[in-house]
Amino acid sequence: MNKRELKQLLKPLIKECIKEVIFEDGVLSGVVSEVAKGLGGTPLVEAAATPPPTENNFDEMRQQSLVEQKNKLNNHRQQLMEAMGHDAYNGVNLFEGTTPLSGAPPKPGAAPAPQGPLAGVASTDAGVDISNLFGTAGRNWKTLAGAGK
Repeated sequence: MNKRELKQLLKPLIKECIKEVIFEDGVLSGVVSEVAKGLGGTPLVEAAATPPPTENNFDEMRQQSLVEQKNKLNNHRQQLMEAMGHDAYNGVNLFEGTTPLSGAPPKPGAAPAPQGPLAGVASTDAGVDISNLFGTAGRNWKTLAGAGK
């Protein structure tokens, strides 16, 4: 008897024995009940998998987010103007052309904000122009400092 013939004889017998043990002896029902106890009574719910968004969706989401932020900012400015009163400052919009501060205080529990001499200065701030600090005196600095005596 070769391997193939032995396999043909034993395969149906083993299949029948396994079915008998699983179904007739109650092994399967025991396994299912143990799994159900392990879940703690919470039923299993199958959720449909949503496909990941494509790159175009990310661009659309970014654009929507920017529009929403702009709308929120405009609404906030409008609320501030209404709180001050429409007649205050002769109807001049005090917030026209302003941008929100980038260095807002951190929320409780957040990482500490960066510190330093320029921590509160926006990166787009040009600062003070000192190219003509001394004006015409810059040419005569040695004389003004007393070094020319």
